[in-house]
Amino acid sequence: MIVGTAGHIDHGKTALVRALTGVDADRLREEQARGITLDLGYAYQALTDGGVLGFVDVPGHEKLVHNMLAGATGIDHVLLVVAGDDGPMPQTREHVQILDLLGLASGTVALTKCDLVDGARLEEAHRQIRDLLASSGLADAPVMAVSSVTREGIDALRDHLHAAARETGLRRTDGMFRLAVDRCFTLSGAGTVVTGTVHAGRVCVGDTVRVTPTGLDVRVRAIHAQNRPSEEGLAGQRCALNLSAPGLGKRDIARGDWVVDPLLDRPTSRLDARLRVLPDEPGPLKHWTPVHLHLGAARLMARLAILEGDRIEPGASGLVQLVLEDETHALHGDRFVLRDQSARRNIGGGVILDNQPPARGRRTAARIGLLNAFSHPDPVHALRSALPFAPRGLNLDNWMRLRNLDTRTADAVREDITMHVVETHAGLTAFDPAHWSALRERALQMLAEDHERHPERLGPDREQLRRLTAPAMDRPVFGALLDELVAEGRMVLHAPWIHLPGHRVTLAPTEERQWLEHIRPLLEASPYNPPRVRDIARSCSLEEDKVRRLMRQLAGMGEVYRVAHDHYFTREAVADLAVIVRDLTEQHGAALAAPFRDRIGTGRKVAIHTLEFFDRIGYSRRIGDEHRVFKDSLLRLR
Repeated sequence: MIVGTAGHIDHGKTALVRALTGVDADRLREEQARGITLDLGYAYQALTDGGVLGFVDVPGHEKLVHNMLAGATGIDHVLLVVAGDDGPMPQTREHVQILDLLGLASGTVALTKCDLVDGARLEEAHRQIRDLLASSGLADAPVMAVSSVTREGIDALRDHLHAAARETGLRRTDGMFRLAVDRCFTLSGAGTVVTGTVHAGRVCVGDTVRVTPTGLDVRVRAIHAQNRPSEEGLAGQRCALNLSAPGLGKRDIARGDWVVDPLLDRPTSRLDARLRVLPDEPGPLKHWTPVHLHLGAARLMARLAILEGDRIEPGASGLVQLVLEDETHALHGDRFVLRDQSARRNIGGGVILDNQPPARGRRTAARIGLLNAFSHPDPVHALRSALPFAPRGLNLDNWMRLRNLDTRTADAVREDITMHVVETHAGLTAFDPAHWSALRERALQMLAEDHERHPERLGPDREQLRRLTAPAMDRPVFGALLDELVAEGRMVLHAPWIHLPGHRVTLAPTEERQWLEHIRPLLEASPYNPPRVRDIARSCSLEEDKVRRLMRQLAGMGEVYRVAHDHYFTREAVADLAVIVRDLTEQHGAALAAPFRDRIGTGRKVAIHTLEFFDRIGYSRRIGDEHRVFKDSLLRLR
């Protein structure tokens, strides 16, 4: 069990930890000289069952609340320290606010310095403490009078904490590994060491883990868990990890970083959350209020985007999006505290709901319904409730990482819910069955309407149909929907074009003969630089306008592509060119005009027009002079 102290400056937190453990948690010379705690201190005590009780001693000075918040992350049991002569003081109240916002409800109150006051004063202090805690999660916490000088009550308090540790038991170690870094230092002969509380999972010596949000992969050389050498670190333990990586130094990791399983590394600068504003806040929190965000051991500047209305009144709760100045790591259920722009007072706190929220459409009814569903702690209930509000579907791999579910738990959740699951290279995406059925019907309806608008063409390509049907849907998922309909015979795929089974576009006999006997051979003779319309008309002794009209009809039928003005390529040539563009992208990261020109043996102008054509039809996108193929392109050119 991890015990965290809390309380006003000079109320005896460090002295009490020393009396309980024999360890002076003030590790800095300045702390020992001045007799106050400036940063986090740690002490440990062996339990009779072989376990270890860990203590995190936090500063009580108002200017060091950010250090207190870093230490409060991940503790199991609060040891609230109140001096008998002073009673609750400003930082006592502030710390209680923080503990309540972090959802900490297991704790004990140590009424210190009882040797300095009489019984009447102790009773008065006891009453003040009860009044302070009445509306908090610590309302039922026992109050125990102690003296670190005479040792009165110390043994009883120690026995009480040991009993609480036995009742707390071990934390669940399922889920992937997460440790919130609150210290980083170097040791001669060992290298870089980080310390923190393990929030989930386990880590073993030899594991490769990742520092986030920097994305640095490191190897675990050694572990101290609860101040003892160990082969593994588990959820609920304070651990020191000796890390190694080429060139790794203390400057590469800082307080506020996380050490996590690589699968959990998804840095974010936006977080959707449910926020509770403190009742004593002088006014409502308004949209775009600047705040200090305390999350894990990190302190970040952020803006508060209100998702329902434009303000949250004191004492009320609401959905918000935290827009951060820097990236961080967070998962569903993580607790946070907000302080005002000057970092002088607490203004509220809450729980993270989503770590990859959209910047656009964040206030829509569907998005609000989704976040309300996400609020439920049970993953089965939350996923079942969320699906009807997810028109684009929910990526189950992302869902598993957001909730930090191991594979077995994620599979069990899936088995308990009726849903339609689509498998693509991007992972598994789940839909409410009724919504998936409605999407299928809408795709068929949009295709039928396109046939009515454009009877002269065979149909749209798959990307065009996606834009008509569900423009916000991920390309691979919509591609799976179309593949499903094609497999059932409700749609027909003709190279890139898709159409209903009964839809036909044909040429008149004379035009078909002109195409097969004259025009097609001309295009195939120079597939990557075919003649333009005027040249075709001249070669075939045909009227230019009639050839142009015929080529437009052939393009609608899917026989040719209009790559540039009056410049048509056969579909086979375009398919081959697409392969070349993809090869260049895979080899060099992008296709440039000069290498592409050299590969296809044409002039620069034709090469540029061809690359711009692929950008135009959604096969690739242009970034500067580079053209990069979409990995999830829906186009099927053969």
